[in-house]
Amino acid sequence: MTKIISFCFASAFASAFAFAFALAFALPFLLFPLPSAAETLEQVQGAAQSASRSGAASQSRINDIDDATQTLLYEYRARLRQLQALEAYNAQLKILITAQDKDAKSLRTQIDSVVHIDRALMPLMVRMIKALEQFVTLDIPFLKEERHLRVSALHLLMDRADISVAEKYRKIIEAYEIENEYGRTLEVYDGAITLQGETRQVQFLRIGRVALLYQTANGEATGLWVAAQKQFQAWDGDVSALRQAFRVGRNQAAADFLIVPLSVAPFGQEQAQEEIQ
Repeated sequence: MTKIISFCFASAFASAFAFAFALAFALPFLLFPLPSAAETLEQVQGAAQSASRSGAASQSRINDIDDATQTLLYEYRARLRQLQALEAYNAQLKILITAQDKDAKSLRTQIDSVVHIDRALMPLMVRMIKALEQFVTLDIPFLKEERHLRVSALHLLMDRADISVAEKYRKIIEAYEIENEYGRTLEVYDGAITLQGETRQVQFLRIGRVALLYQTANGEATGLWVAAQKQFQAWDGDVSALRQAFRVGRNQAAADFLIVPLSVAPFGQEQAQEEIQ
């Protein structure tokens, strides 16, 4: 009897425990009801949208990283090209520097020899000025004052310590070129001449170095320089050719074949006169 009662009590306890366990499992569902199908769809859609936004944000970050990577790549390639250009430039500079070093050595050698050149050049320039001065003195007397002033300026130039030897030499050569040019040109200029003890204003016509003519303003007196006698003489021949020559010299007539008396004798005649004397 006791066993039967114990069994019944155990069965009742097991049933009660099973009921309590089932009640505990079902209680949350009873207190919190399951969402409906519409709510479930909204949740799914919300999750999908959230995932889409997250994916878009991730893609945006990926794009930004890709852009930054491309920018860095372009900059790297540009720097690489600059480096290659600089290397080529430096290589060319090395060649130029080597050439300049050679030129510098050559210049130093030349500078060292300048002192010796100056010593040889100074006496030569002095002789050139003296020769030019003598030439102007013996030449037909055109622009006499101007030419002598030029020679005097060369003498003063040689005494100046602030002028380089090269500049002095250049000035001497320039004076020689001016004198040389006189032999190929024709010009008319105003001046004064002493005729029969009277100083008169005249116009001179220089034709190279072979003829130096004069004519008064009114055209009454016309003459020429005679080198053999070293003086001006009146011209008693046909003056029409001389007047035409003056018009050409003043640019009042077209250049033409001029027939004028010569101030100096041709080379052959001059040599013959010297042999006779």
